[in-house]
Amino acid sequence: MSNQTIGSIMVREIIRMKEMGFSMRKIARSIGKSRTTILKYITSIEASDLSFKELLELTSEDIYELFGTTQSIASSNTDVIQKELLAFYPYVEKELKRVGVTRHILWDEYKQKHPEGVMYSRFCESYRQWSKKSDGYMPVAHKYGEKLFIDYAGKKLHIIDRQTGEIKPVEVFVGTLGASQYTYIEASFSQQIPDFITSVQNSFFFFGGVPACVIPDNLKSAVTKADKYEPFVNEQFARFSEHYNTSVMPTRSRKPKDKPLVEGAVNIAYTRIYAALRNTEFYSIGELNAAIKVCLEAHNKSPFQKKEHSRWTLFHDNEKACLKPLAIEKYELRDYKTATVQKNCHVYYSPDKNYYSVPHTLIGKKIKMILTQSVVEIYHQQTRVAFHSRSRKAFDYVTLKEHLPVNHTYNLDWSSEYFINWAAKIGANTKESIEKILLQKQYPEQNYKSCMGILSMAKKVGNQRLDNACKRALLFDAVGYNPIKNILEKGLDKLEDQVKLFYTIPIQHENIRGSEYYN
Repeated sequence: MSNQTIGSIMVREIIRMKEMGFSMRKIARSIGKSRTTILKYITSIEASDLSFKELLELTSEDIYELFGTTQSIASSNTDVIQKELLAFYPYVEKELKRVGVTRHILWDEYKQKHPEGVMYSRFCESYRQWSKKSDGYMPVAHKYGEKLFIDYAGKKLHIIDRQTGEIKPVEVFVGTLGASQYTYIEASFSQQIPDFITSVQNSFFFFGGVPACVIPDNLKSAVTKADKYEPFVNEQFARFSEHYNTSVMPTRSRKPKDKPLVEGAVNIAYTRIYAALRNTEFYSIGELNAAIKVCLEAHNKSPFQKKEHSRWTLFHDNEKACLKPLAIEKYELRDYKTATVQKNCHVYYSPDKNYYSVPHTLIGKKIKMILTQSVVEIYHQQTRVAFHSRSRKAFDYVTLKEHLPVNHTYNLDWSSEYFINWAAKIGANTKESIEKILLQKQYPEQNYKSCMGILSMAKKVGNQRLDNACKRALLFDAVGYNPIKNILEKGLDKLEDQVKLFYTIPIQHENIRGSEYYN
């Protein structure tokens, strides 16, 4: 048996025992070699970039070629083969960025051109050494259309308020595609969710397509809770990515090597954009972004250092076609709210001060409201249970008849607008009292019944007395059905003049100068 065969068998055994979890001491004892020798083999195995399964599937010739000698490829191959490899590797680097292209496919192409060339394992090991950077890390070969790295520059730009002269700092958003490094930059007022999502969306339209994955830093607008394995993506941003059919994969905290491209793009922005604009004053965010756009175009069209092509040519020749198509409609920002279904089969949305109906079977249940500028969606346990057009009227009830039980449909015509219009016909004080009652935090039916009871009093006492009673109730901050009823029953509404006199007659005293003193 040849030394090559014996060496291959020994390496296979080391790989197999390592995969089974044996310690180095046990492997050395079983193989009959020192632990130092076993350590050298294991170090070479782990540096091969191949899994244990892939290694065990290699031929004996490949295994011996990969681990049977400690000499580098430069000394193990002839000068001719070495030159052929070095000439072929720039092509490998470029082609690995294409979707579906693997090292094995490229090795097949290499062997077709050079039948006497090295085997696959040596081809991979040599390429790894050729690609290695000075800091010991191999650059990642990003696929075209695969990743968009996004971040904010640490240093800010600014605009000037024309009226006050105030200098307002602005954030600078940077996004760069992984394969072509084609870059988008814009200024925005903040890193908050609306500005952040708008910037990412603008980058998609700048590229004319959507990458398969967006890789943000762990800023709060993108990630609500950082985690090494499964970070929690902000719900608004998650909905945005769903709308554009892309994924979000945040980088690890305090790991700049996860996003070297965008870090580099930020540094380049300082020299090619910040420096170019340093002596120009801008008075609006639009002016600033227009100037950034000019500098950005020049940056993208500048050739890479020591290369003939630019970001622009790589993008338009290769990456643009690999991006996913844009959504038909732009993403619309949403508001999210959790609420409990009230006994009147409605949920309350406090910013607009109005209500939306929900099926009566969900009374007392927790639901989630998702509101855009035009519609309201209501979900219970990830199932949509209601869909309404969004109302902007205060006190409005947006109701579907089928949501209500049969015994609730008799007063379906009642609404806040109905009672406010009725009260306005009686008097301004009555209208103000009704609006105040409708703002009270109680069940709408109770509010409506109180309004009905107060407005019905006009039939007995007349509009004027009811309006005077409401005025008195407002004066003493005692608006309600019972207070107004008591005022009318006791005739206190007729004392309106005395109340006015009490509050308007000035106090006479020698120490009070009076208004004439200041004339």
